[in-house]
Amino acid sequence: MVEQYEESPQESGKRNYQDPTLAFKVNIGFAQPKTSRSQKLTERLKYLKERRADKDLEKLARTQQLTIPLDKVKEEWQESVAAQHIKTVAEHYGVFQHLYGDAYFFPRVMLGVRYRQQGDDCFAVVHRGNVIKPAEAAVMPEVSYKANPDSLWTLLLTNLDGHFMLEDSEYVHWFVGNIPGNDIGKGEVICDYLQPFPPKGTGFHRLVFVLYKQEKRMDYGSFKRQQPCLCLEERTFRTQDFYQERQDDLTPAGLAFFQSDWDPSLTDFFHNTLEMQEPIYEYDFPPPYIRPQEWFPLIQPFNTYMDKYRDEKQIAKEYLLKKLKKTHPFRKPDPPPKYPHAFRMDLNLPSWLRVEKKKERLGWGRIIEHS
Repeated sequence: MVEQYEESPQESGKRNYQDPTLAFKVNIGFAQPKTSRSQKLTERLKYLKERRADKDLEKLARTQQLTIPLDKVKEEWQESVAAQHIKTVAEHYGVFQHLYGDAYFFPRVMLGVRYRQQGDDCFAVVHRGNVIKPAEAAVMPEVSYKANPDSLWTLLLTNLDGHFMLEDSEYVHWFVGNIPGNDIGKGEVICDYLQPFPPKGTGFHRLVFVLYKQEKRMDYGSFKRQQPCLCLEERTFRTQDFYQERQDDLTPAGLAFFQSDWDPSLTDFFHNTLEMQEPIYEYDFPPPYIRPQEWFPLIQPFNTYMDKYRDEKQIAKEYLLKKLKKTHPFRKPDPPPKYPHAFRMDLNLPSWLRVEKKKERLGWGRIIEHS
């Protein structure tokens, strides 16, 4: 009997050890205001004590008439711990690592992004990691944030997982610079908006909105693209290189991101908008291990055991021929019986064959794979 070796936590820690002097992360955004935890705890306890002593509040809660103003709750959250929470979620999704490497920032500016759907009051809102389908993000989104009218901003939307050729590169889906205040419409469109297009078979892609605070008016002439820009090669982008060259004049301040995967609308998008064949990816799984065949296998049903060592194409051919025997070229197929087991079965058949016929009647087992 072979004993399995389990790695201890101490050994795992040694193997994954990183020198803190080399692997530390740098805050490239605005500083997070420091608050005393003891002071915050004292204020919370004082507030809870006052609420519990409020008899009118207790009466409203007991009679199920107490309403909670969610707008005020959200506003208080944004003013207190929202930046820390958003940073934690972004780290969980690997956003900072794939955007900036060993750097991060606290999203001090709350960035609101929503896609208008069919209907005046229907929106697909971008939060932090929620799923939005490409069909829902087909049109340019509405972006909102609080800013001084005299300030300048840059907004970038990139896909961290979607580049077809280069592993460490992104596609820029939207680039607007020199935005006065929060008026996106008056900003300089460097690269027009292009909807997400995650190819079939590639899973979920992270599309990230980053809002940068500018110290001065920026010259983005080298990134200027002819509009509409439908050449994916021209949309190749690397956020890390972009920021390193302009880190003295740009400070990341806002963050929102969503995930998107393939949907049927992208077939038309690839063919008629990008004018290219639709790429489809499949994972090439390694062949499963099958132990060498034995003369007398113990506790193994012989029919399924023998099929392990047969050609899958031959098995599929047998199922196809069996199906074609019941198929007429000019007639509809017979409807399946309502009670499949109501038909008598020959009891002289071996038990394994009776089981196979029962599965075939019910549509269970391997018949599904080859039907």
